[in-house]
Amino acid sequence: MTKLSRKLQTQKRHRRLRRFLIGDSTRPRLSVFRSNNHIYAQVIDDTAQATICSASTVDKELREKSEKLPSDCNSSSIVGKLLAKRAIKKGIKQVIFDRGGNLYHGRVKALADAAREAGLEF
Repeated sequence: MTKLSRKLQTQKRHRRLRRFLIGDSTRPRLSVFRSNNHIYAQVIDDTAQATICSASTVDKELREKSEKLPSDCNSSSIVGKLLAKRAIKKGIKQVIFDRGGNLYHGRVKALADAAREAGLEF
């Protein structure tokens, strides 16, 4: 039996999760993608196939504040707060959390906790 790479294992977990996570206009999906250097989060309405709002460590608003955000939990929590602020501005209070096949730990957990503190309900 061949061993799958870590990326393929993550993609396999994500496909398995997505069977049950479907966002709609009343409760969209908060999708998280984590790379080695950055973290990206989007609020997606799957029925309309549209991204409602997004935030990431490469966001223009965050780059103006600091030169480069490191890939750590602090920058993930900043992204979570920014995403929650943008979602609430668009009138979204409740979301379904899609961890993107990643473990709910570290940077993904920091982003989720910060979004909860800023007012989003999962």
